[in-house]
Amino acid sequence: MNYTKLGRTNLTVGRTGFGALPIQRVSFEEARLLLRKAFDNGVNFFDTARAYTNSEEKIGYSLSDIRKEIYIATKSGATDKKTFFEHIETSLKNLKTDYIDIIQLHNPDKLPDPKDPDGLYSALLEARQKGIVRFIGITSHKLSNALEAAESGLYDTVQFPLSSLSSDQDLKVVDVCKKNNVGLIAMKALSGGLITNAASSFAFLRQYENVVPIWGVQREVELDEILGYEKTPPELDDKMLEIIRKDREELSGSFCRGCGYCMPCPAGIQIPMAARMSLLLRRSPYQNLINEYWRENMELIEKCTQCNNCRNHCPYGLDTPNLLKFMLKDYREFYKEHI
Repeated sequence: MNYTKLGRTNLTVGRTGFGALPIQRVSFEEARLLLRKAFDNGVNFFDTARAYTNSEEKIGYSLSDIRKEIYIATKSGATDKKTFFEHIETSLKNLKTDYIDIIQLHNPDKLPDPKDPDGLYSALLEARQKGIVRFIGITSHKLSNALEAAESGLYDTVQFPLSSLSSDQDLKVVDVCKKNNVGLIAMKALSGGLITNAASSFAFLRQYENVVPIWGVQREVELDEILGYEKTPPELDDKMLEIIRKDREELSGSFCRGCGYCMPCPAGIQIPMAARMSLLLRRSPYQNLINEYWRENMELIEKCTQCNNCRNHCPYGLDTPNLLKFMLKDYREFYKEHI
């Protein structure tokens, strides 16, 4: 395992981090197998969130006996001080620990006012003073918020989507975090599953020493692949650069990253999958997507109530209702051609 310092935290973390969002979809025993195997192979940084249903509990169940040997980052989506401390209390209980290494504000629309004594930033400082958190950070899907946080001097870490698809504009956060000694945690390293060649994104991100990707792992084969790259890092050579160029060409423009902030949908539409369906059909084995289950789920788009919850909560500013209509039309055509 290759290690690096996570900004001013001075935490020495593996440059392969474990993103624990997907383990909410597996059993406790399956999660334990993945988490322990990651640890046994040098992974010591685990990222979760209060919003990830039972992900925190699975980390506590699986890793509490080696708590002093690992670093845990979790997140709170609270909008007020009282709820924030309720989240912290729950997280500590779930994780079976008496401290959190990094507490992160979970994708706020705007950064909290550091001068407000009753605001969220005050809550972060109070939690650190009490010793229940060691460092404070923020996550964001908005570049402007990520840059503002990195430049403010108020946050120890910033978490932002970075992958081989990242634009030069998005990559500015790498230099800004390095300049300000802010730890940079990279989420969405596979762009929500749309990057099908994980080696290309691994090689691309590995060129930045201050970037720590958290790879979302749900299956052992996925973990084995990433651990394999850690042992024998793929080179960012001409062949790899050509793969990245083609991915960028095919995925240029606005597309759904599958972050899930649009959920829940009152019509029951599985938006993070439905809004990417055309891309998924053509970039992954489509046979798993043209069955009766997904046909019925895609048809739910017809029941869209136009509530605009999805549009209003999309951090990328997508016109999600119209995007879903296009995806349904394309899905019907694809389904007809391949059944």
